[in-house]
Amino acid sequence: MAEQTAQPGARNAAIHYEADGYDTSRERLMGRHAAGEGFLRGFVRHSGVDRLYCHAASKAQAEAFAAQTRSYGGTAPTVWVPFARQQGLAEPGCLFYPSAGIDQLAWRRRRFDQRAYSLVGITHTTVSDRVMEVLAGLPVAPLQPWDALICTSRAVRDMLGRLIEAETAYLKDRLGASRFSLPQLPIIPLGVDCDAYVPAPAVRASWRQRLGIAEHDVAVLFLGRLSYHAKAHPLPMYRGLEQARASAPPGARLHLIQAGWFPNEQIERTFRNGATLHCPNVVCHFVDGRDPEVRVGIWQAADIFTSLADNLQETFGLSPIEAMAAGLPSVVSDWDGYRDTVRDGVDGFRIPTLMPPAPYGIDLAERYAMGLDNYDHYIGLSSQLIAVDTGAAAQAYAALIGDPELCRRMGAAAAAQARAHFDWRVVVGRMQDLWTELADRRRAADEIAPRRNGGIAALAMAHPARPDPFFAYAGYPTHVLQPASILSLAPGASAAQIEARRTSSLADFAATVLPDLADMARVVERLAADGPMTAEAVMKTVASANSGQLYRGLCWMAKMDLLRISPPARTAKEPLTATE
Repeated sequence: MAEQTAQPGARNAAIHYEADGYDTSRERLMGRHAAGEGFLRGFVRHSGVDRLYCHAASKAQAEAFAAQTRSYGGTAPTVWVPFARQQGLAEPGCLFYPSAGIDQLAWRRRRFDQRAYSLVGITHTTVSDRVMEVLAGLPVAPLQPWDALICTSRAVRDMLGRLIEAETAYLKDRLGASRFSLPQLPIIPLGVDCDAYVPAPAVRASWRQRLGIAEHDVAVLFLGRLSYHAKAHPLPMYRGLEQARASAPPGARLHLIQAGWFPNEQIERTFRNGATLHCPNVVCHFVDGRDPEVRVGIWQAADIFTSLADNLQETFGLSPIEAMAAGLPSVVSDWDGYRDTVRDGVDGFRIPTLMPPAPYGIDLAERYAMGLDNYDHYIGLSSQLIAVDTGAAAQAYAALIGDPELCRRMGAAAAAQARAHFDWRVVVGRMQDLWTELADRRRAADEIAPRRNGGIAALAMAHPARPDPFFAYAGYPTHVLQPASILSLAPGASAAQIEARRTSSLADFAATVLPDLADMARVVERLAADGPMTAEAVMKTVASANSGQLYRGLCWMAKMDLLRISPPARTAKEPLTATE
């Protein structure tokens, strides 16, 4: 992997990498996985950077990142920035986190240097209790104006604004807070690789033959999770298509392709039975949308795309922009991020939606908060009170089913719009513009945050909910190791005994926090040669690149009966300390 050398002004960021967030080859495929994989591929292909920074927990994860980027045609070397060495993030100047949880990263940065780099997160699902707590906590986390949480749609930005407004109002009322440092909240959509969806007549013919769709038949495609409680209730789609079926050309059949996956067998039965009951005259196909061949090729089989999402967990929606890239006109709900992508009457039709006003959902929130309902029940119950206009959907379907020229015109407009605004080439460029802007803010900002906290106490408590345990619990022990503590060898201590005890099952699990064997052996050698001495003197004579790890490791050596450590000699005038 590449050596780190500074690249001032580079439009780059370290990518926080855990393979799960960038992997679509999974049973429970979610939108965030597809978005993460798409972003990484798009960044590798279109960013133009001369090195790829990987912020990962282990070398194995960094190697997986390098292999994945090479599979996308990447040739830039990978620079691994370990989780435990966050100072390495100062080189790219920005850390991209593929979710909203940048609050915890900001607390970690506070131990180091709040001006060293920017943090950039991105919203996906925002309705879970865990994510909601993250978002509500933004005003109290040590985030700065040179950080950002990307909102993928205006709807998400509006929701986040309401949440922050309520939280800051509470803090003002409760604590008298009057000054808040918040991250930027730019609106940048997710992207799509438009080249992967260019119409291919041979692929179209193959898929339609496989599904039994005649050339003159009309095929409508839904692609996404097949879940009536967590994605889109199918009834408006089924009933709308049944009502629109009469608009099909004479002799043509109307097909509905549902490409996705079912969370369980009960939901699968519900979908299949619902299709039989509500659209008996529409030919329904179910295909596994997790299959890479299906995810790429099934678009070619369709004439129209539809997604009548009605769920709070939806924030942007990738499938409409994939449909646009494929040159398909769309019938989608006027809901969340769909409102920013499909232009009503231009790229397709947006169908009106309806929900109750506040405070008619307080009982739903309370049931979820008390644990009476889990996440699935919460979003499922909420979605039951959100309506999509079935009549308007039927009219939109009928307009497209009966007018091939309208389909062609809207599909062409959609494809052009996708290339101009949603291709990863464009979206990655917007992200890089953001990173550059944040770097400028870091350099020009007033002294809102100190570069480093002063003193041991401030450093140890930089994240009060994650304090240094040896500071927070300093009142527990009889003594605390000090530079003036006296070190001597325990009987039988040797380099061989250090290795034996460090590699035993009683200690090998802690290898990541223990000193190097060579450093500890030098401590033993020094004490064997010169006799007892202070911890400070030992540290001065035993040079180590990881002096902090070795210093605290002296306590482990005492724990393993390799060293004896006595408290500092005290003069008659020196009072006892609280830890003595």
